[in-house]
Amino acid sequence: MKKFLVLIAVLFSSSVLAHMDHYKKYNKIEMDIFRNGELIGYNYYFFTRKGDETLITNQIMFSVKLLGATIFQIEGYGEEKYIKDQLISFNSKTLQNNKKKFVNLVFNKNKNKFDIKGSSYSGEASFNNIVGNWWSHKILQTDSQVSPISGSVKEQVVTFVGKEKIDQYGRTYEVDHFKLNSKDMSLPKDKRLDFDIWFDKKSSMIIRVSYSRMGNWEYRLKNIE
Repeated sequence: MKKFLVLIAVLFSSSVLAHMDHYKKYNKIEMDIFRNGELIGYNYYFFTRKGDETLITNQIMFSVKLLGATIFQIEGYGEEKYIKDQLISFNSKTLQNNKKKFVNLVFNKNKNKFDIKGSSYSGEASFNNIVGNWWSHKILQTDSQVSPISGSVKEQVVTFVGKEKIDQYGRTYEVDHFKLNSKDMSLPKDKRLDFDIWFDKKSSMIIRVSYSRMGNWEYRLKNIE
């Protein structure tokens, strides 16, 4: 157990202090979305900067078809704003099977908390939360996350599995494999967090994410600019 805790401390100690610095050389992150081995969509992140401010725009789109008919579809857009390492605001609009979902999050300096208005949750949340997007390795460091689609706040537990090598788009990555699960395992399965995440410490990038829900899903890092 002591070795495990030391490993986590070494892995993330510098990340906590200078999170956004790890992404200052990136302008675009492209991830492909697969279901049952079939490419069904994409998740792109674009970075723009002005002084201490960083704006990350997120575009996601995928469509699941069965016998030629669309059975599940998502198209969404979001904006995360940071001042240095502090998340200041997040706004998103998502169309999920023709149902509109949204998140409006702002950092309340007086309360040192986030104020959230979302399609499934409205209220306050700890400033330690992060938005549950896959561009940021900080999702492996926090105790809870805010859904980028609905604004719900979900407590989580992250467990280190081991070091591995994975091949992806003609490259071999030496990665750290983590499990990310809901803290409350009594939640219905369709509400639980249950992800495998492969993280490349050299680039500070999440290389792959997988989960099972109405099929086997994977988000795979395709390109960085």
